[in-house]
Amino acid sequence: MDENLTIVAFDADDTLWHNERFFQLTQAHFAALLADHADRDHLMERLLAAEKRNIRHYGYGIKGFVLSMIETAIEVTEDRVPARVIRELIEAGQEMLSHPIELLPHARATVETIAGTHRIVLITKGDLIDQERKLAQSGLGELFDAVEIVSEKTPDTYREVFRRMGQSPAGAMMVGNSMRSDVVAPIQAGCWGVHVPHGLVWEIEQTEIPTSHPRFREIRDLGDLPDLVRQIS
Repeated sequence: MDENLTIVAFDADDTLWHNERFFQLTQAHFAALLADHADRDHLMERLLAAEKRNIRHYGYGIKGFVLSMIETAIEVTEDRVPARVIRELIEAGQEMLSHPIELLPHARATVETIAGTHRIVLITKGDLIDQERKLAQSGLGELFDAVEIVSEKTPDTYREVFRRMGQSPAGAMMVGNSMRSDVVAPIQAGCWGVHVPHGLVWEIEQTEIPTSHPRFREIRDLGDLPDLVRQIS
């Protein structure tokens, strides 16, 4: 038996503010720097493989991304990568870490609206310092009842977050752009999973869409979320 919806959780990157496009711009710069050593498609395959390997070492975020680029550069050049290239990759990462936050359409209005009727929580993964910086710059931080920066978004992660908030997953909703982390994992935990398409999706976050699941919903953008929350509540 469904419980009343009392908690609405939001993803951060590419749900409330832009993020993936900065990774893709840096990848394009990376490909240009290594153009004499590998074609772009091969280089991106090697980089993705490095990122997958390194998640267990570095977690998610820009720092792990930069280290994976450096590792890939060393591999494709057979240890001959120029120091200049490594320096430019480090500088690209530093630029990403200081890039101003740009909210996505309807983000502030939607979070404010739902905060007036439900408890809301931010659940994001990635580098702690960088995620705290982005939340502070977003101006949304004071609206959330809780902020959870986690190492991975698994069904158990969601169950534990909502347990600490005194709510079973059945009375919670997770909203985000990542099908794997923000939709499928919450549904597996017993929550509502709401997909907000972004357009740019990291390959690691792609998975099969649970179209037939009764707790799956998809909206065009965050502007549609308040009506959906009212319907489910």
